[in-house]
Amino acid sequence: MSKSIQALKQFFLNPVIDKEYRLRMRTSRSMWTLLAYLIAMGLFAGVIFSIVGISSGRNAYDNEFSGIAFIVLSFAQLGLIAFMSPGLTAGVVSSEREKQTLNLLLTTQQSSFTIIVSKLLSSIGFILLIVFASLPLYGIVFLYGGISPDQLLSVFAFFIFNMFVFGSFGILFSTLFKRTMMAVIVTYGVVLFMFAGTGIIYLLFFSGYTNYIHSGNASQNLDFSWILHFLAINPAFAMFSLFDTGDWHLSLANVNNSSGAKGYFDYVPFWLEYVLFYTIMLVLALVAAIRKLRPVKRRKG
Repeated sequence: MSKSIQALKQFFLNPVIDKEYRLRMRTSRSMWTLLAYLIAMGLFAGVIFSIVGISSGRNAYDNEFSGIAFIVLSFAQLGLIAFMSPGLTAGVVSSEREKQTLNLLLTTQQSSFTIIVSKLLSSIGFILLIVFASLPLYGIVFLYGGISPDQLLSVFAFFIFNMFVFGSFGILFSTLFKRTMMAVIVTYGVVLFMFAGTGIIYLLFFSGYTNYIHSGNASQNLDFSWILHFLAINPAFAMFSLFDTGDWHLSLANVNNSSGAKGYFDYVPFWLEYVLFYTIMLVLALVAAIRKLRPVKRRKG
């Protein structure tokens, strides 16, 4: 037990992660980034509180207002995480290559796994700092009730998981592309596809299915619930399934299952399939990045 703790301590105190934390946390840019993030979230929260209060026509806020504000703030937070994570991770390896320091880093005793994971953790650590700095905004929502600590914990756990997912894609493309700009563009493209692309594909399939039903040629036992898998890998819909919104995702499954029998999503919610799917993608991305960082060349002969 003591050996495993010592190994863990040695890993988290390795020179690579120590250097990354020092360079990232001790600059004025980090301070201004944190300040800008909190100002943006504060202004956004103020606007949401005003809009919801005016539209509801109430002088005092209640549980319903608190629930709406919590959902809107959470989606805003998820959007900012998706915007910041690629920018902080997509250049961690390619920038070393551009500054011609990557070869020097590879000559150290640190393994490829240690280098990749250390750079990922240092980037994620800064995003964690920014996200947890916004907790007082959620404290304002808690003042009006209607939000349980379990909901807050589940949403923040979902945030942390997405940081690692977006960050792993950024690390992968940072090792695949020599230029930081190209790595950043491709990473943002993948993240955009996760949000918008999967939703558009679902809408296209669903509209085609609806037209097919209205044409009268559809079989009564035909099950089109498989198209919900495109929503299950969408971050926005996965997070929406975390909230207490009744049986919204179950009713979608029943709509697509004309036989009336219980469908796949009656047992596996969106957020669970999302976590399972992107856990596999995260592992594959990190493994590919580690192998690409220091490829093993076979000798001919």
